[in-house]
Amino acid sequence: MRALYMGRFQPFHLGHLEVVKRILGEHPEIIIAIGSANHNYHIKSPFTAGERMWMIHEALKEAEVDLSRIYIAAYPNIENNAAWYAHIKSLLPPFDVAYSGNPLTQILLAEQNIEVKKLTMIKRELYCATVIRERMLRDEDWEELVPPAVARIIKEIEGVRRIKYLARSESDPMAY
Repeated sequence: MRALYMGRFQPFHLGHLEVVKRILGEHPEIIIAIGSANHNYHIKSPFTAGERMWMIHEALKEAEVDLSRIYIAAYPNIENNAAWYAHIKSLLPPFDVAYSGNPLTQILLAEQNIEVKKLTMIKRELYCATVIRERMLRDEDWEELVPPAVARIIKEIEGVRRIKYLARSESDPMAY
């Protein structure tokens, strides 16, 4: 039985890693589906789908998760919610159960007779990508909230600098 775990992973953090481990404790395989693959270089979506795949792969490898049990895929958003399931079904490997904390996703999958298990988030007030990006903007410690591999990648791609630039350019489009 293959499980689906969907998220934006902007960035992949320790809460996400714990959820992956929990799902793997219940299912032999998991698809980690990176949503909003067509969104990047925005303050709420600063990282590309490829960068997020890289972060997830390296974090799982570092955590000694059996990568033979993992599929990492990405899918772009579409505006038509009625067609959304057909869209993801065409882009992802088959799955039997989905984990989601998003009410709309839960409804859309349930309408297709997909078993949906509500996600129990780990320390949501701390392990939250928005909190991590805000800490980056304020030069506060953010590295403790992500796996070391993710911190290394963000540094390598100058992700903090990117987020600060995006915050300036989105608040004042003439500031470049």
